[in-house]
Amino acid sequence: MDKTQSPKNVVWLEDVGIEDVALVGGKNASLGEMIRFLSPVGIRVPGGFVVTTEAYRSFLDAAGLDAVIRKLLDGLDTRDIKGLARCAAKIRAAIIAAHFPPDVERDIAAAYARMEKKYGRGTDVAVRSSATAEDLQGASFAGEHETYLGVRGIRDVQAAVKSAMASLFTARAISYRAGRGFWHLDVALAVTVQRMVRADTGASGVMFTLDTESGFRDVVLISASWGLGEPVVQGRVAPDEYLVFKKTLADAPRPVISKKLGTKSSMMVYRAAPRGARPVSIIATPPQKRGCLVLDDADILTLARWGVMVEEHYTRKNGGAWTPMDLEWAKDGRTGELYIVQARPETVQAEKDFSKITEYVRTQEGVVLARGVSVGSKIGTGRARVILSTKNIAQFRKGEVLVTDTTDPDWEPVMKLASAIVTDKGGRTSHAAIISRELGIPAVVGATGATRAIRTGMTITVDASGGEGVVFRGSVAYKKVEHDAVSSPQTRTKIMMNIATPGTAFEKSFLPNSGVGLAREEFIIASEIGVHPLALIHFATLPPKIRRLIAARTAGWPDKTQFYVDNLAYGVARIAAAFYPKPVIVRFSDFKTNEYRALLGGELYEPQEENPMLGWRGAARYYDPAFKEAFALECRAMKKARDDMGLTNVIPMVPFCRTPREGERTLEIMAAEGLMTRFVARKKQYPAENIVPVYVMCEIPSNILMAEEFLEIFDGMSIGSNDLTQLALGLDRDSGALRAVADENSPAVRRMIADIIRICKSKNKYIGICGQAPSDYPDFALFLVEAGIESISLTPDTVIKTTAAIAEYERNLLRTFRHTPADADS
Repeated sequence: MDKTQSPKNVVWLEDVGIEDVALVGGKNASLGEMIRFLSPVGIRVPGGFVVTTEAYRSFLDAAGLDAVIRKLLDGLDTRDIKGLARCAAKIRAAIIAAHFPPDVERDIAAAYARMEKKYGRGTDVAVRSSATAEDLQGASFAGEHETYLGVRGIRDVQAAVKSAMASLFTARAISYRAGRGFWHLDVALAVTVQRMVRADTGASGVMFTLDTESGFRDVVLISASWGLGEPVVQGRVAPDEYLVFKKTLADAPRPVISKKLGTKSSMMVYRAAPRGARPVSIIATPPQKRGCLVLDDADILTLARWGVMVEEHYTRKNGGAWTPMDLEWAKDGRTGELYIVQARPETVQAEKDFSKITEYVRTQEGVVLARGVSVGSKIGTGRARVILSTKNIAQFRKGEVLVTDTTDPDWEPVMKLASAIVTDKGGRTSHAAIISRELGIPAVVGATGATRAIRTGMTITVDASGGEGVVFRGSVAYKKVEHDAVSSPQTRTKIMMNIATPGTAFEKSFLPNSGVGLAREEFIIASEIGVHPLALIHFATLPPKIRRLIAARTAGWPDKTQFYVDNLAYGVARIAAAFYPKPVIVRFSDFKTNEYRALLGGELYEPQEENPMLGWRGAARYYDPAFKEAFALECRAMKKARDDMGLTNVIPMVPFCRTPREGERTLEIMAAEGLMTRFVARKKQYPAENIVPVYVMCEIPSNILMAEEFLEIFDGMSIGSNDLTQLALGLDRDSGALRAVADENSPAVRRMIADIIRICKSKNKYIGICGQAPSDYPDFALFLVEAGIESISLTPDTVIKTTAAIAEYERNLLRTFRHTPADADS
């Protein structure tokens, strides 16, 4: 705006930018910035005006409120919850009872009249507070001040503006400022009067331009629910969640790498109300809306592109320093148009030191009390305190675990005293999640039934270290592992990782690595799907009871087979995106019959086998008429991740392939489902376009004895040392009685592995290992290096120490080679 102008009580959003925080507050400065610079390139931001901090200070001065506030705050102990509440109530009452100076009242009336002229008489507006110390990096002030939605008429607008100013002195806001070193009278509050987006008939939500738990920067996280957005922000509903991969956003057809259906049990809408009453109401969401996703791919991708544009703009404004964003959006139900209604810098992960990684690892199991969404990537133990109303927060004691239905900003004074937080409701973008991250404490939100399962006085352990948050009874043992992600030495041998579940992939990607040597589909199927694929294919013919159970699990997907394809693809995609563009080797399903029987509906399709470890598993399933159509779903999921999402770093791998003919039949099915392999293209003389590399597990002696035949079919091999040991030594690795014999360090196993490494290298084919041995036995890893293996895939907790050992060993080998030049290339 023009800095030569005299101070104004009212300015228009389109006339301000982020340099005007002192005049209009952080939120309004950001809105104006987007209207000026991003609306011209297609981002919709509703317009309006700002009642400035000059007007706020003029009001306090004219009414003598400064002295009143100073006197009431003098000597206040914000840890005294009851005293804090009394003080805050007195200050707000004094502000609301005071009168605006005549010029402030006149200017607000004139500005609203101008809005009515532009948008129509009785224009609905949102009245939002915007403090000068708000929406800043390091202090989000998330939800600390009030917003009033659907306000109409000048008298109500002026009353809402005054109430918003008074909300600078809620108990939660006073406590928040005190905890972050802000003196209360140094902070001023401006108020936006913004054209209302009719999300009451549409949808709304929150968007972050990073993964909020790990700080992984290459995704956009969108939360969505029906109706107005306040319940999403406050965590009163479990919204849908969508993840979009930034790196393929410009090129891939549909880079949506995850969709999770939220329960969305309630929604906020307008209601008929007498003049002056707040015209919103919380109602039960109609069943047909609960059971379907809020946004389609077009809306998801539009929001994601806008989020990236906003992030790029603020990063430029911030001198090139990465500036991830926390945005609120709304969809007008009448027009179907999307809007960004708020933007602020993300305040937790942006300042995190990613060179140091602290990993929390649970070392003990326990009795599970509740499960939900993990927040914070930590584990904490403490005495539970169940509190269902802010009226009782004075009972809370420092160090306890807060267990409640949901939180809003009124809970902030006790949240900062908690060792962990558990809520029945909410998602990753809820108030409880945002504040827990900012405080650096673990939380499990959306843990349905937690307040019933947990009693005050119980000792509980809150585990937010994985993709799913779990609350255990009692004190469950865990350890902290410190990793240095920067100073890890370089190795000639590629160090990859075995990733078990998609929920941990973003966090693990910060460890030094050359990609993923093994991602197992069966982990994704068990955790994200839970239903036997044949039960989904033959859903209509199932017994009614099983059909009901599957219908509940697959809500949001009318096509049950598409549920399987989508959720398998999303699991693969989260891992592939975390490590993109490095290779991510994904093994097709290798469930045994007893494991498949454990899935919902599995007992209808799986035989009882005496020894499932040596039975109907791996490639033998894929071409079998009894399973072939289920394997086709796996192929479609892999194709979706590669083609639709642009994750071409995904490399499929075939497990437990007993004969070359089994390999051929598997590759032919893959090609028929759109995954064209080099072998099939060559055999059928197809154009060598869009070729998908395919590896095979080397875990059966026949894979080594017939290695040349297998390598004519596949592009490489990955050694599965667990099964190879089992079959080389003639034992069942599930048998506890033979545990002492099952030694992957056996000379027989080592000799077989050395042979297959030599053969693959002679054929110029990929050779790696993804079995457990190099993670468990450091000397085994060194043997692999000396044998010339291309890559070693480790469990994440052993990456740092094993990399250091391999680097040292390679240096010693190099010194030896320098003294024997003739062997230097070996």
